[in-house]
Amino acid sequence: MLLLIFILALLFAAELVSIRSLRRIGGSAGGPDLVLSLTFSAGLVAIDQLIKLLVVMYLPECRGAIRSYHTLTLFGQNIVSLTHIRNDGAGWSILGGKTVLLSSFTAIVVIGLLIFMVIKHRKLKKAEWISLSLIIGGGVGNLIDRLRMLIEGTDRFAGVIDYIKLDFINYPVFNFADCCVVVGAILLCLVMIIDEFSESRDKKNRKRLLAAAEQEEAKNEGDDEPL
Repeated sequence: MLLLIFILALLFAAELVSIRSLRRIGGSAGGPDLVLSLTFSAGLVAIDQLIKLLVVMYLPECRGAIRSYHTLTLFGQNIVSLTHIRNDGAGWSILGGKTVLLSSFTAIVVIGLLIFMVIKHRKLKKAEWISLSLIIGGGVGNLIDRLRMLIEGTDRFAGVIDYIKLDFINYPVFNFADCCVVVGAILLCLVMIIDEFSESRDKKNRKRLLAAAEQEEAKNEGDDEPL
């Protein structure tokens, strides 16, 4: 319980830091992007929690075998189904039962990303804003489930609510928050790869221009030599 209070206090402190920073940078470059990003993250959290509420209300929880309640079929092949399971670990049920550890790790990551966005708000690109917002929104969505499990206990709330089941491959059941984190992480990696490629290309262009300038300078010096 003390650790839970500590995590909540850290999240509250990070939010205060973000709000105070927003007041200082509201009129500076990157300020509007930070506001929009935090608003976007909050909207993702709201969507995630609303979907989970509807799943809890209308789809019975699967205990034991996973059942499919609504299935999308394409050309006779089942593509994706809605179900309702609870996961007390990470993906593939990794670290099952380690709710405190997972909650602490997620809270630290979210706080770190918030601080990073505040500090680097002048230098971030649009794609980076979007990717970080997706990761934060998805992380907070699942963090709420885990904190609720710590507060209410496993008797009332058994874990993170997962409901999306892919029928064409053997893949763990996941949720909207997971999608946000994965898409955000992939987008962030793509941005980093593209930036690295662009920087490498710019270095090669600068070297080529420098070599051409040196050759031109050497040629001019040769032309200037007296006969």
